[in-house]
Amino acid sequence: MKVTLSALDTTETFFKPLVIIELAQDVKEETRKWLEKKINDKKKNGGAQLLIRPLVENGEEQTSESKNLYLIGASTIRLLLGAESVGLVKECNDHTMRVFTYETRQNFSGFSDDNDDFLTMAECQFIIKHELENLRARDEKMIPGYPQAKLYPGKSILRRLLTSGLVTQVFPLHDKESLKKLESTWYNRFKMKYQPLDGIRAYFGETIALYFGFLEYFTLALIPMALIGLPYYVFDWEDYDKYVIFASFNLIWSTVILEVWKRGCALMTYRWGTLLMKRQFEEPRPGFHGVLGINPITGREEPLYSSFKRQLRIYLVSLPFVCLCLYFSLYVMMIYFDLETWAQDVHHDSNYPELTSFLLFLPSIVYAIVIEIMNRLYRFAAEFLTSWENHRLESAYQNHLILKVLVFNFLNCFASLFYIAFVMKDMKLLRQSLATLLITSQILNQIVETLLPYWLQRKYGLRVKKKVQALKADVDVTLYEQIILEKDMGTYLGTFDDYLELFLQFGYVSLFSCVYPLAAAFAVLNNFSEINSDALKMCKIFKRPFAEPSSNIGVWQLAFETMSVISVVTNCALIGMSPQLNAVFPDSKIDLILMVVAVEHALLALKFVLAFVIPDKPQEIQVKLAKLEFESLEALKQQHIKLVAESLKEELKEEEKKAA
Repeated sequence: MKVTLSALDTTETFFKPLVIIELAQDVKEETRKWLEKKINDKKKNGGAQLLIRPLVENGEEQTSESKNLYLIGASTIRLLLGAESVGLVKECNDHTMRVFTYETRQNFSGFSDDNDDFLTMAECQFIIKHELENLRARDEKMIPGYPQAKLYPGKSILRRLLTSGLVTQVFPLHDKESLKKLESTWYNRFKMKYQPLDGIRAYFGETIALYFGFLEYFTLALIPMALIGLPYYVFDWEDYDKYVIFASFNLIWSTVILEVWKRGCALMTYRWGTLLMKRQFEEPRPGFHGVLGINPITGREEPLYSSFKRQLRIYLVSLPFVCLCLYFSLYVMMIYFDLETWAQDVHHDSNYPELTSFLLFLPSIVYAIVIEIMNRLYRFAAEFLTSWENHRLESAYQNHLILKVLVFNFLNCFASLFYIAFVMKDMKLLRQSLATLLITSQILNQIVETLLPYWLQRKYGLRVKKKVQALKADVDVTLYEQIILEKDMGTYLGTFDDYLELFLQFGYVSLFSCVYPLAAAFAVLNNFSEINSDALKMCKIFKRPFAEPSSNIGVWQLAFETMSVISVVTNCALIGMSPQLNAVFPDSKIDLILMVVAVEHALLALKFVLAFVIPDKPQEIQVKLAKLEFESLEALKQQHIKLVAESLKEELKEEEKKAA
């Protein structure tokens, strides 16, 4: 018989805090009591059946910072049943990966009734987040004390509290001991070593572990390009025909590394269990709004919004705005070229060329800074527009946001390079601009993303320590200080910006490799420091993010593959423009163009053949997945046979009764 939550005692007098909820300063007492009851109540009564207590109990000295903070945890049994409800996949004693069930818990590797480490802390926090988000209204019409905060059957209570501003934030708590162990093997020692991806996954979850895995893999994959590019830079700077071999290697390299990554990603995610996790029906985004109605798929009452209205917003507002931003980006680019012309004129007319030589680099540096500023401002606008489009699903929101940001960033970062290469045809300026844009953007990203936030966080940490030392309350000072410090840390907004940085870097390396072979070397140097700075950012600067199961890097795989296709066309065109190749066809440019197009098509064909030949999943993983699918089908057959047999027995009994 299936074990149910309501049948078990999941209460404990002491529990380990896993998640923190912070309420707004002026939340009414009846709202607090109602929320506490909802979180603590049994499932059959509409509660989450979790454990909750205030950071500072009544009767103890409270501050304005502590009175609205609540600790959330759960009993071991509750977490195990939660693992079954979210569909976590764990390793069995026979080394296969299977969906965890509470009834068969003894069959799983590492499980014992007295072992509290069977589930990682990240998994426990993910379970609590899932249960809190699925805490739904039943008969309530509003949040007690706030008639304007409407509720309806099936509405997520936590999401309503967040959108109403009654709950300011929900975040998982760091585990200081586990974090220290992770730091010591991750970034505290600056030496050449692989990252502890399993440890990162256990602490931060699969999505962040996959990012660091991809960052490490991409950095190692760049090393051959960097080693091959160095001699080209040193010995054959102006001989562009010598770069044909280098560019051809680049094209094959960009295809192979992405295909091999998919295989390595499948191996990792199978071992972590996320490759087998079934995707649940997506709930509406917290910001999604509309007229209350019935969802035809789930039958739940939820907001409904016309897709026609959404399309009107996309095509009549968002698309024109994006086009306007692209036009503005091109306008700024033309100003940059005017500055380049001015700097060159000043340098050539100067009586002291040694003193004015720095002016040749000044326009590129200024333009690189402007590009970074424009990218960040546009990102805010893109987020606002995408939210205003009112997408129902988080996946749809992310896809539209990524598309907007990628289009603008691609044009903003690479339009000037394409213009220099194919309109001005100035390879020396192209080389200089590419180097300046790449190096300047890397330096700015390190300062803005890591160094500045780390400095600000250190200053804030010192202020918190002084406040805690002045506190005379009878509380756990260590836990109190940790929570007060973490609640005002910056919120990690996901891997979007990190992948975007790698995507642009991949573009700098692959698009114009035959002009600036040193791009890969600079990318390698940046990424080695990026690994450590991003690790520092995750551990010291931002709140701990909730773990999110992932089986791959998602839409970014497609983005990188699209960039590699564009790089084929770009490199072929650059090779076709080389003086040496033009000398082969002095009289007929049409023959030259036809040859370049033919080579480009052949390389694209080779690229797609390689992508087809290299399987996305290794053979052993394919066999294991097929075996699990076969076992699932067999289990369904046996269950069906059992149900049919029971039904026949019931029919025979009925007939016997009638005959008697």
